[in-house]
Amino acid sequence: MEHQGYKYYKVYDSFSSYNNSDNYLVLVIYDISCDQKRNKIAKILESFGVRVQKSAFEAVLDKQRYSKLIKQLGRLLDDEDCVRVYKFTGNTEMVVWGTIENIKDEEFLIL
Repeated sequence: MEHQGYKYYKVYDSFSSYNNSDNYLVLVIYDISCDQKRNKIAKILESFGVRVQKSAFEAVLDKQRYSKLIKQLGRLLDDEDCVRVYKFTGNTEMVVWGTIENIKDEEFLIL
């Protein structure tokens, strides 16, 4: 579908199998000035999900993997860093303009 010159996709249908389960759609965005730390954070996030922009990752995680992600991030971050983790549950809708990669369930991730 076209909208103001951009193709967009309503992606929530692909998450319908997660809506009635214990899985979450997780969005992590960050602004970290230290290159070394930013690279470590990106590597951790790549093990949980997919990069959707330079400083943004998406993942579908169960409670256990979500807790593991939060603990791993918490060990590396301090007051100078800015990281936001959004956990979406229930009937989540996401509209995307541009290229979209499939977000994989945690059982398909290779760590």
